[in-house]
Amino acid sequence: MLILLANFGAFGKMPSLQELENPSIQQASEVYAIDGTLMGKYYTERGNRSNVKYRDISPNVINALVATEDERFYDHAGIDTRSTLRAVFTAGRQGGGSTITQQLAKALLGQGSRNSLQRGVEKIKEWIIAIKLERNFTKEE
Repeated sequence: MLILLANFGAFGKMPSLQELENPSIQQASEVYAIDGTLMGKYYTERGNRSNVKYRDISPNVINALVATEDERFYDHAGIDTRSTLRAVFTAGRQGGGSTITQQLAKALLGQGSRNSLQRGVEKIKEWIIAIKLERNFTKEE
């Protein structure tokens, strides 16, 4: 029921497919050391991001990202139920439950509440957006 309400905007506007295709994220990429200290922020003069064709990304970078962030990336449709349940039952101590697609959805929403209720609503929105992204784009896109 909550998913339906969120999808129809009961908890705030959901981004359209057009907005998902052309995001305007005005935030620099940040790199952190293992101890949590900020090492640097990266952005370009023309804006914040540079588009790179998938074929120009080293397969090692892609494999490392998938191996560390979402080992079942190529097997799910935006939500990895097994990882989500593991994260819930272990309170995140054995890793988070978000897929790469959900992480993208979170970045596109630009939210990150510390309030548990608001964070729960945001998580539902992330699931909906992740499914929309997976339905409309290939894994490479």
